[in-house]
Amino acid sequence: MATAVATLGGGCFWCLEAAFIQLRGVLDVTSGYCGGHVAQPSYGEVCAGDTGHAEVVHVTFDPDIIDYRTLLLAFFAIHDPTTPNRQGHDVGSQYRSVIFTHGAEQQRITLELIETLTREQTWPDPVVTEVIPVERFWPAEEHHQNYFANNPRQPYCMAVVAPKAAKLREVFKDRLK
Repeated sequence: MATAVATLGGGCFWCLEAAFIQLRGVLDVTSGYCGGHVAQPSYGEVCAGDTGHAEVVHVTFDPDIIDYRTLLLAFFAIHDPTTPNRQGHDVGSQYRSVIFTHGAEQQRITLELIETLTREQTWPDPVVTEVIPVERFWPAEEHHQNYFANNPRQPYCMAVVAPKAAKLREVFKDRLK
């Protein structure tokens, strides 16, 4: 089986992980950091906003079951790509909307989709999602992996993560595991 990887940042990585793991064809979702200038950053360093990293998920998927464009449609469905450095109450460059592309084909698909969504005026404000080639992904600490599954009653999970996971289930009900 051939696999592919998508690296996406759209706010808190707990939200993205909880949403993407539900999709048929997604084999693994790892929370982590990308786009900064510090090697092996910690959660505390990234949250302080000084490393340049974004909280991201590294999504390993089977392209014969779910294609990259469909993953991007899910990504755009569960976060606001029009707010620079912010998703709801999470504020800072670590929460920016960003797609780290793995190769020219992902870059092309990403830019074409953003152009389509902009032309169709999917949102009233312009899309500010950054599209940049991936350089290095750093996995987050172990306790951040599968966070929602391990902490469903944690207040942030109940208030923020659960609604995003539910939205994905609603919009992509025909693509769930």
